[in-house]
Amino acid sequence: MRIAVHERYGPPEVVHLQQAADPEIDANEVLVRVEASTVGPSDSAGRSGTPRFARLFFGLTRPKHPVLGSDFAGVVERVGADVTRFAPGDRVFGTLAPAMGAHAELVKIAEEAPIAHIPDGLDAAAAVATVDGFLTALPFLRDLAEVAPGQVVLVNGATGTVGSAAVQLARHFGATVVGVCSTANAPLVASLGAGRVIDYTSEDFAEARGAYDAIFDAVGKRSFGAVRRALTPHGIYLTTVPSAAIMVQWPATRWFSRGRRAAIAFTGLRDIRLKAAELALLVELIDAGEFVPVIDRIVAFDDIAEAHRRVDTGHKVGSVVVAVSPAASSSSWSPSPSPKGAAA
Repeated sequence: MRIAVHERYGPPEVVHLQQAADPEIDANEVLVRVEASTVGPSDSAGRSGTPRFARLFFGLTRPKHPVLGSDFAGVVERVGADVTRFAPGDRVFGTLAPAMGAHAELVKIAEEAPIAHIPDGLDAAAAVATVDGFLTALPFLRDLAEVAPGQVVLVNGATGTVGSAAVQLARHFGATVVGVCSTANAPLVASLGAGRVIDYTSEDFAEARGAYDAIFDAVGKRSFGAVRRALTPHGIYLTTVPSAAIMVQWPATRWFSRGRRAAIAFTGLRDIRLKAAELALLVELIDAGEFVPVIDRIVAFDDIAEAHRRVDTGHKVGSVVVAVSPAASSSSWSPSPSPKGAAA
């Protein structure tokens, strides 16, 4: 099989394709022929070794995970003797996280891990584009913020992989959603369920006072201190990006504050059984028409360095999909469909 590897930290060009032995599977494992994967900010960090904090996971001086990628969609090639939920030929999608290695033509995964049948109506590119954003945004909004009907949730970076998922999930939980993005992307954010869209080039949402029950900074651009007064008296600030400040504010506001709080979650490190149950929920929402993928672009496996370049710009809209199989390159999925019940 072919794999995308990098042996040193550096720019996108350090990623290249090479041959590797096909994986061997155990009795409880599924072998998947990958049709599509994604490149996201974590892959960019793993390739570049920046920010330096990332090297605690990816390797201090050289890459510990030469094959990046966690999310996959494809077709079951073979199953172990004890596997009962899947059979060769099944269309499946899921994630290897916290492990990596999905930037390959074949991956193996345990049956009890986050793997599910692809919902009807989605091709591999569309299916894989839903995974990371959903599995990241869900614990933030459901578990940390406990979003409920009647609340107002602001999502900063509402067009990214995580941000576009957060807009849809907050709407699903019954909240009024305010999305922050550029002028050009306002129609997309509204179509995903935002009742109001703020153009960050002309308005600073942090200038509001007591307006939001939750502020989810899905791109890590604003600090708790900068947006604190925009929260309601018992509101919560959420960020996906670790920093020295948030690592202090998180426990301090959780245990010692009766007012506004700050929090972070390391969602990729969560127990695979929790993520497996959440992937099943994702399938239910897709089937109900309440969650849709947002695809920035589809890049051929041979051009995976270009996918890294796109992510490095910081301006992608939704997921950058890598077509590991040529068939995934011809995905007919629209990059901006409207979920059921979204704002017009």
